[in-house]
Amino acid sequence: MSGLRAEAVNEIIHRHALGQTIRGIARSMGLSRRAVGRALTEQVGARQQGSPHPDLPRRRRRRGSVVDDYEEAIGGLIKRYPDITVVRLLEELRALGYQGGYSVLRERMKTLRAPAPAPPIQRFETGPGIQAQMDWAVYTIDFTAEGPRRVNLFSYLLGYSRRQYLRFTERQDFETLLREHIRAFEHLGGVAATCLYDNMKTVVDRWEGGEPLYNTRFLAFATHYGFRPRACWPRRPQTKGKVERPFSYVELNLLNGRTFSTLEHLNQTTEAWLANTADVRVHRETGKRPIDAHAEEQAHLLKLPGTAYDTARVVYRVVDVEGMIAFESNSYSTPWRFVGRMLPVRVTEHELIVYDPASLEPVACHLLVPRQSKGEQRIDAAHRPTRNSQEQEEVLRERFRELGEPALRFLEGLLRTHRDGKNQARKVLSFLSLYRRDDLLSAIERAVRYHAFSYHSLERILAVQARPRSALECLIDQYRPSLTDDTPVGPRPTADYQELLEGPDDHDPPPQAGD
Repeated sequence: MSGLRAEAVNEIIHRHALGQTIRGIARSMGLSRRAVGRALTEQVGARQQGSPHPDLPRRRRRRGSVVDDYEEAIGGLIKRYPDITVVRLLEELRALGYQGGYSVLRERMKTLRAPAPAPPIQRFETGPGIQAQMDWAVYTIDFTAEGPRRVNLFSYLLGYSRRQYLRFTERQDFETLLREHIRAFEHLGGVAATCLYDNMKTVVDRWEGGEPLYNTRFLAFATHYGFRPRACWPRRPQTKGKVERPFSYVELNLLNGRTFSTLEHLNQTTEAWLANTADVRVHRETGKRPIDAHAEEQAHLLKLPGTAYDTARVVYRVVDVEGMIAFESNSYSTPWRFVGRMLPVRVTEHELIVYDPASLEPVACHLLVPRQSKGEQRIDAAHRPTRNSQEQEEVLRERFRELGEPALRFLEGLLRTHRDGKNQARKVLSFLSLYRRDDLLSAIERAVRYHAFSYHSLERILAVQARPRSALECLIDQYRPSLTDDTPVGPRPTADYQELLEGPDDHDPPPQAGD
């Protein structure tokens, strides 16, 4: 990537979408034109090819600093002399033995000095395409077919035209937030340049020094669509009144005097209500119908990218001895050959897809169990062990061969001495989800040495000489073969790099076609 912080990339995309030139962006943000151009080029590629599924790293914790020992003294001086400069503060600290520099002291003062009070924010009318506002509301609906249920209402409203997108959802999690944004953008035919939010955790991590620190995953989403999120001051909901006032209109006009059988029926009614009532009534403040004002505004909205942002959730799950993985209190089948392995799972709005960790090819796909259901199973008959005994044995031999020669000898002894040897072998593979690979191999070697060819013998050995591992250890072990190499890499002689510093010799023949 360009090497710029996510906030800087978002600001570049936002300014360029509003028509500012690369030269103007570089001058106003103190960046080189090359850095601005590179950020724009990378974003164009991401918008056309589709965004990767990001799991962006968290901010690193602040490391220890030479200023830490003098923080109390700095605070005292700032309290006594609120306008003290960094230069004067440095002189005072030098007398106390401070050995650090000016820059690190200046950065620390930014966090310790109380920020100037912000001017009061007043709502005002915005031009077409400039601003949108988004918010959630929570209602308990007594559905005739499902009984009382708590539902969440997502609202996205364009500030100029007052045209709105509404949808009721089961939850307010991050993936739902992104999906409903995308539906709102498609419903309205574009994206407003900025969008106001309250301090929901899915958008704002926290506030520091009077400035919001945005959720980096949400910032990546905003950058993909080219808009800039703006967080309202805490406990100042009036700054987002355009979107909060219509909730009362929804309660009095949409929900009032109507009954709904299911959540799907509620959303169908909401869609019809938006088209036939909310969009075509004359708005009290603008004096126009939202549908007509939106026709004026649409040309000013940011265009949608070629590919929508990937909103799926990615988790990792261990396959149990029955060949099942658990997700939100329900179980889903996988091919039984993956017993004991940790597999990547991609969860969309309606599907759960399981992948082979080596090839990343999908190996199972299920419809999601409804959220309100618990303890249900989704089983594909093709995932169950084959009835062909020889095929079962071949798959087991391959899995035990991956563990090494002692494991293969253990399997041979197990199959030779027990009628249910194949079933016991599958249970042995499930130990991979409970214990470290090295601990299991050590236990297998001990069992082979004493001819203790059974699942229960191995279970007793592990209980004595091993401890169950954590989920993190399981994940690390799953990918260790591709991330580590025992072969040491020594330093290379500088002569190997000489060709990179010199051009081709004059007497070298020119390259031929096909070289």
